[in-house]
Amino acid sequence: MLSLFKRPDLKKGADRARECGGVLVDVRTPSEYAEGHLPGAVNIPLDRLDSSAIPAGKLFVYCYSGARSARAVSYLKGKGRDAENIGGIAGYGGPVERGV
Repeated sequence: MLSLFKRPDLKKGADRARECGGVLVDVRTPSEYAEGHLPGAVNIPLDRLDSSAIPAGKLFVYCYSGARSARAVSYLKGKGRDAENIGGIAGYGGPVERGV
């Protein structure tokens, strides 16, 4: 079945981030992040984006399903940042780190 909406591929986005030296940004809550996040990702919850220090460089943003990361990327681009929504970690079968 043809989908009207192409969903970002988290693994491909994470690979691109590593290839170009970009920053993986997890915008989920701290407790969600602690349950499992992409190796090397920094946690900046969506509701704290406007008051957090955002790392320099290209940002590869993800969340659980891709909805919060889409909102975060819109905000970041509005601030002049180079950011890409790489989707959600739900259904991702690759390696994760646990803890903070």
